Amino acid sequence: MNDSKRRVVVGMSGGIDSSATCLMLLGQGYEVIGVTMRVWDGKNYPAYIEEAKALADRLGIEHYVADEREPFKKIVVKNFVDEYLRGRTPNPCVMCNPTFKFRILREWADRMDCGYIATGHYARIYNKEGDHYIITGDDYRKDQSYFLWRLGQDILNRCIFPLGLYTKQEVRRFLYMKGFPEKARDSESMEVCFIEGDYRDFLREQAADMDERIGRGWFVDAAGVKLGEHKGYPYYTVGQRKGLEITLGYPAYVLRINPEKNTVMLGTSDQLRTQYMLLEDYNLVNREEFLGCPELTVRIRYRSRPIPCRAMILNDNRMLVEFLIETKAVTPGQSAVFYDGNRVLGGAFIASQRGINLIIEENRDKWI
Repeated sequence: MNDSKRRVVVGMSGGIDSSATCLMLLGQGYEVIGVTMRVWDGKNYPAYIEEAKALADRLGIEHYVADEREPFKKIVVKNFVDEYLRGRTPNPCVMCNPTFKFRILREWADRMDCGYIATGHYARIYNKEGDHYIITGDDYRKDQSYFLWRLGQDILNRCIFPLGLYTKQEVRRFLYMKGFPEKARDSESMEVCFIEGDYRDFLREQAADMDERIGRGWFVDAAGVKLGEHKGYPYYTVGQRKGLEITLGYPAYVLRINPEKNTVMLGTSDQLRTQYMLLEDYNLVNREEFLGCPELTVRIRYRSRPIPCRAMILNDNRMLVEFLIETKAVTPGQSAVFYDGNRVLGGAFIASQRGINLIIEENRDKWI
């Protein structure tokens, strides 16, 4: 039987990063098996599958196509649409990685007797006393640790991320030097693989009765005074300024969305500022280390700066976070990812902030 410790399944998208991952692992002596997931037939299908297959043929590695269109639609796409219909702003990559992409790669690894799975994410893995942590990629502009906080130990202990030590430009140079100049010049892939235009058009396609069912609603101010009509709450997100199609005499931002009343609260940039947030559905590598971390920081959106903070877990299993530097645009549905330096300690989803002032008062004396 082949040594599973030297066999690795690579998620191949046909792009720059997964192609470089295959080449690097082959150079390190691994037996590589490529798996390309067919999840959504957009404009680039079947081009990316053909590109992945062509690379596999050239490298002499096994390659398989996993047709996952139906489960992808039922799991990832449905969650994306449902979240907007709940008045929240989802990040589909955060949902996809643990429940879909890495789960499927692990299943293929088990099936093919592979000890490891690998992807082209710009991140690293660090083992501390038996716990596996995600470490930020060396290229801060491409670091993808933010999207991986929901991966469990059963996945992380089998992950290899070869690109974590490289910048994007170094990866391009690597491909060029290995004899793949065309691949080295490829353009970046889309942020969301199943959306090719405006997400609002996509929502209308997937929820055809959305406009009829939800209808137009009211923009209101913080006091509840009606300011004008809007198209329906799913078309807006907290922190949004452009595309509101209303003139108030000052730059207006979305402060809050109320799906029950179909209202969208508008206000000034200053009104977006906050010192606290509520989180739910957290995933922590080590709870005690997280709660005792003296240098805890949090990122509340991809590519946002790390914000010094402290956190407590509430009796209802939600989490209350206090920012030590005032921030703004806390957006329900997005991820809050916690770091100790460059090490991911865990993360959670940003919850509805309704009732937060009362929770702050009730827990003011409970901070560690």
